[in-house]
Amino acid sequence: MPISSKDVQYIAALARIHIPPEKLDLFCAELGGILKYVEQLQKLNLDDVKPTSHAVPLTDALREDIVRPSLDHQEALKMSVEQKDGCFKVPLVIE
Repeated sequence: MPISSKDVQYIAALARIHIPPEKLDLFCAELGGILKYVEQLQKLNLDDVKPTSHAVPLTDALREDIVRPSLDHQEALKMSVEQKDGCFKVPLVIE
């Protein structure tokens, strides 16, 4: 399935990212390659493959909580860009 510059611009607008015009051809080629690979995957016979939620088996998913040393509050705050009243201050995301 060929991807046009218009498709890339539309997808970029949905993702709210800016793609410079000089990179549109690059993204057309890359997205086209991804879709071509997906088409190959769709041709695979997966009748005997059991559905799974993880690519690798989970271990320690139900391990006991063990208290271990970690950063103390002030050390963690020192790494923040901005802080207020002893808390991390972050930009407003949802109005």
